[in-house]
Amino acid sequence: MKFYARRITIYLVTLWATISLNFLLPRLMPGDPAEILIAKMQRAGEVSETTIRNIRLILGSGDDVPLWEQYLGYWGRLLQGDLGISVTKYPTPVTELIANALPWTLVLVGLSTVIAFVLGIGIGAWVGWRRGTWVDHLVPGTTVLQSIPYFWLALILVAVFAVNLRWFPIFGGYDVFAFPEGPEPTWAFLSDAIYHGILPAITIVLSSVGGWLFGMRNMMVATLSEDYIVTAEAKGLRPRRILQAYASRNAAIPSIAGFSITLGFVVAGSIVMEQVFTYPGVGKLMFQAVQNNDYALMQGVFLVITITVLAANFLMDLVYGFIDPRARHNV
Repeated sequence: MKFYARRITIYLVTLWATISLNFLLPRLMPGDPAEILIAKMQRAGEVSETTIRNIRLILGSGDDVPLWEQYLGYWGRLLQGDLGISVTKYPTPVTELIANALPWTLVLVGLSTVIAFVLGIGIGAWVGWRRGTWVDHLVPGTTVLQSIPYFWLALILVAVFAVNLRWFPIFGGYDVFAFPEGPEPTWAFLSDAIYHGILPAITIVLSSVGGWLFGMRNMMVATLSEDYIVTAEAKGLRPRRILQAYASRNAAIPSIAGFSITLGFVVAGSIVMEQVFTYPGVGKLMFQAVQNNDYALMQGVFLVITITVLAANFLMDLVYGFIDPRARHNV
């Protein structure tokens, strides 16, 4: 219980620091972000006094409102689910834009990361078990793929499989003509979305699987030299049982601990990857916010990405404490 209480406390403090940093960033930037947004919105049409006042309260301005009152007001709006109004697609609320884009990124990045993790752990365990044979040549190849930047690998895949071979669409997350008219998605739309997401998913898998394979292979080599493995072999257990029940299970523990940390790098890399494929996810939304100086949208996307990564780390910490009792007793 002490292990879980300490983890919850650490993540609550981290969440508070993240939200506070998200509040301070626009106020630490040179110039007046609020006035920039107001001027841009006024070029698109008339802006009400209420909207102008809300923008100044959210982003800060030269008004006489103390910083601590702005901070408390920010927390109050945040607890009500109010992240402000987007200038990029005025007057759409930021929460609505993120709610529409977040499922695309979660499904794409989540499934691709899980696939890369499972493939890397499975193949890495096999390579470590067959160390010194021809299968060791898989490690340099996958390591080279991991060293290639996301956007460069994405451009190569688009040029080969989309432009030259025409196997996949060049850009987008779905065909606009397949978009469902009602609130419920149709099978044609889902199949078309899967078809558009294959190349982005392959990009994430190829860029991530090498690290899992290399780490699991080295852990398998170290685990196979442990005394309990030698004892299991001396008892005459079948090699397959030793591989599955003794070696792979214990060698995979460090990889499980690093799974959530890697998720953060995948999410960060997906910002550029989604821009290459014009994929309608959070990464593309963040890119548009930066281009248009949409501070409210930037704050919202940054907050959602950070909370998502913190939640993934928290869940994996709990899982790690469950599968490895040593972590609970060494608090």
